[in-house]
Amino acid sequence: MASMIRMSLDKPEETRPVEDGKGQVELVNISAGAVGRATFLPGWQWSKHVKPIAKTESCQASHTGYTISGRLKVVMDDGEEMEYGPGDFGVIPPGHDAWVVGDEPYVFIDWQGMDDYAKRKD
Repeated sequence: MASMIRMSLDKPEETRPVEDGKGQVELVNISAGAVGRATFLPGWQWSKHVKPIAKTESCQASHTGYTISGRLKVVMDDGEEMEYGPGDFGVIPPGHDAWVVGDEPYVFIDWQGMDDYAKRKD
């Protein structure tokens, strides 16, 4: 029989900061992979604050999650665009840039794309 699990993103097992103090990802790990809470501050943009960490031309993580607060604009490599806001569930395939819209931090719970997100490469 499977066991229940209780973990808190308020007491993460790992925290990964992004460049210039523009946010962080807090993670808990379960057998299916990492679950994370991404908090990005106004002015955050993937291509400026995570690209130097990821060392890829665009974000290659596939995200599945829920927006808690703030707004995020996502532009796919093929030009498709979408904006996410509070209460939105989202699926974002690999191959995109994204940035915070407005002056409120963007907070997103992601249960698919966090295993290597903002993880420093050696």
